[in-house]
Amino acid sequence: MPLRNHLKEYRAKISVNQQEMGRLAGVSRQTISQIERGDYSPSVTLALKLAKVFGVTVEDIFEYVEGGEDSES
Repeated sequence: MPLRNHLKEYRAKISVNQQEMGRLAGVSRQTISQIERGDYSPSVTLALKLAKVFGVTVEDIFEYVEGGEDSES
């Protein structure tokens, strides 16, 4: 998947579990888990909500990687 995320790392920085993160963002724990695993790409609205929780930009949490998962930026 070309969308890489750092949600788990940001979540750890504020010491919240997936359940609490879901509550803060208005989604389920399962949605947070799927995003962290890379199985689900959030909507723009959800990405903005997550960024707001952490006080960062969407680009700080999510990055689009050209050429697939093997290329590092």
